[in-house]
Amino acid sequence: MTSQDSRVQSMFNRVTRSYDRINSLMTMGRHAQWCREVAQRADLAMNGTLLDIATGTGEIALAARRRYPKAEIYGVDFSENMLAEAREKPGAESIEWEFADAHQLRFENESFDAVTHGYLLRNVSDVERVLREQFRVLKPGGRVVVLETSPPRGALKLALSAGMSVVLPLLGQVIAKDRDAYTYLKTSTLGFMSPAEVAGIMERVGFRGVEWSTKYFGTNVIMWGHKP
Repeated sequence: MTSQDSRVQSMFNRVTRSYDRINSLMTMGRHAQWCREVAQRADLAMNGTLLDIATGTGEIALAARRRYPKAEIYGVDFSENMLAEAREKPGAESIEWEFADAHQLRFENESFDAVTHGYLLRNVSDVERVLREQFRVLKPGGRVVVLETSPPRGALKLALSAGMSVVLPLLGQVIAKDRDAYTYLKTSTLGFMSPAEVAGIMERVGFRGVEWSTKYFGTNVIMWGHKP
């Protein structure tokens, strides 16, 4: 784990209690709906296996549990505080929660039918390595589904960027009592790659059929692809 990864880990450990609330406020309540869409696009068979990386407080993993009641689901994260919060939610007892570094997963090759993650890639030091790990642990035919932020583009770019620069640190200060953490999240969002750039890396590591759907004025995106 690099020093950058350690700083991000520390930040997420600090903001755990306010994380769900701020996500909901930032997206005007749409975040839970997007997590359900990620679970739906995983397209698991009845007894399939799913790995949710950067599970955080478990929103995607729990959405997958509700959609696929007989699936084997793992939720992994490198924030112990986030995992502790996830374990307290209704339905959490039916999911395997584990500490993990997305750069180096403990799972064997071709272990899962689907891999999902939310807001992982903007927070890692090596996006390509992380995606290669996901490709490695997927079975042939398995699907990857990504929920990520996307820098604003087009006619609304200036307005959205200015709004995020004010609103995110303010929410962090008022709700999480941690302005620095949400200033980082603003910077990592505005400075992150476009969906097309992420898709290029996904295809380079081996994923095929990569597509995406933008959300919320293009500031969020759901991407998906499969392992041949």
